[in-house]
Amino acid sequence: MRNPDNVLSLLALKPDFIGFIFYNKSKRFVAQFSQVKFPKETKKVGVFVNQSIEEIIQIVKKHRLNVVQLHGDETAAYCKRLQDFYKSEIQLIKAFSVDENFDFEDTNQYLPYCHYFLFDTKGKQYGGNGVKFNWEVLQKYKKNTPFLLSGGITKTDVEEINKLHHPAFVGVDINSGFEIAPALKNINDIKEFKNNLL
Repeated sequence: MRNPDNVLSLLALKPDFIGFIFYNKSKRFVAQFSQVKFPKETKKVGVFVNQSIEEIIQIVKKHRLNVVQLHGDETAAYCKRLQDFYKSEIQLIKAFSVDENFDFEDTNQYLPYCHYFLFDTKGKQYGGNGVKFNWEVLQKYKKNTPFLLSGGITKTDVEEINKLHHPAFVGVDINSGFEIAPALKNINDIKEFKNNLL
C-alpha cells in the first residue's frame, strides 16, 4: 500500500496486519512509505523477496516495522540470522509456495525461527499470482506454528474459509482480490469480507 488515505481507511477496519512490499520487481513496490500513525493493535509488515539481511534491517529500522515477511527462497539459516539479530523484537513470517505436491515437512527446519507461516499458491511469480491452491492439502500440515492462508482470495471465498477448521489456521492474507489498482485496496470489499468471517 502506498496511498496514505487508503491506509487510513484500512486502519479504521482494525486489521491485525497491513503489508508493505519492498520487493522492487513487484507492481506494489513501496518506493515512498506512507507516513501514517499506526495504532498498537495493527502491525506493520514488510514483505521481502531474496533480499540481503542488511537491507531488511535498514528498512525495518527506517519504517519501524513490526513484522518481516519473507516471500522468496530464504533458507532456515537466513531466518535464524534474522532472529539472532532481533532476538524476538520483530515477528517473522515465512511464505511457502503450495501446490498438490508440496511437502509440509519442508517447514520443519523453519519452526524454531518463525512466528507464522504463510501458505500461498505456487506460481511463476513470488506471490501475486491471483489463483488459489487446493485448500484440502492443508490437512497435511501437522505442526503447531500458526499459518495464514493466501493466494487468489476474494470476498466470494468467505463461505469456504469459514469451513476451514485446522487448529493452526489463524487468518487470511488478502491482496489482489481486494484491489482497485495495484497497492490500492477496495475498502468496501474488505469491510464486507471481514464482517462475514466467523
